[in-house]
Amino acid sequence: MKKIFTAGVDEVGRGCLAGPVVSAAVVLKKGINLKILKDSKKLTFNKRIEFSEHIKNNSFYAIGIASVEEIFSLNILQASLLSMKRAIEKLTVRPRLILIDGNYAPKGLKNFKTIVNGDEKIKSISAASIIAKVYRDRLMIKLSEKFSNYAWERNFGYGTKAHLVSLKKFGVTAHHRKSFKPVYKILSN
Repeated sequence: MKKIFTAGVDEVGRGCLAGPVVSAAVVLKKGINLKILKDSKKLTFNKRIEFSEHIKNNSFYAIGIASVEEIFSLNILQASLLSMKRAIEKLTVRPRLILIDGNYAPKGLKNFKTIVNGDEKIKSISAASIIAKVYRDRLMIKLSEKFSNYAWERNFGYGTKAHLVSLKKFGVTAHHRKSFKPVYKILSN
C-alpha cells in the first residue's frame, strides 16, 4: 500500500525590513506530539526552539529562502511564494496534498489548498511556521553579530522603534529591503 503524505507550508518574515523571507514545508511522521503544534507567534522564543527540534526529528521537512535581492526584484508576495516553492521542491517525500497558509499559492503546484490562518488550524502548517521562524530567527541572530547596531538578535529585522532609530542613525545595509517604505524613505533623503 502506497503511503499518502500531506505537507504543510508556511512562510515567515514578510513584514520585516531586513533579511530574507523563509518558508518551511513539513510532512509529519506518526511519532510527533501534536499537542505542541500551534502558530509560532503564540510560542516563546525558547519553546519555538525546543519544539522545532522535536518537529525536525519527527517529520520530513525542507527550508526555502528568497533573498533580499529577490524581494526587491519580484515584490514580497512573489518572493514569499518563491520561498514556498523552493521548500516544497526540496522535500525528500512527494506530498499528495499541499496545505498552504494564506490565500496564495506558488504557480505550478498540483493538489494544493490555501487556508487563511492555517498556522492556527492545521498541525502540519503550525509545524512549518515553527521551523521557518526558528530558522529565520537564527539567521538574523547570526547577521546581528556583524551588524550589531540594528539589534536584529532581538527584533529579527522587524520595524521596531529601535530598528527604525538605528536605520536613521547608521544607514541602510545590504540586508535591508530597499523597496520597503521606511528603508526607501531613508534612502530618498
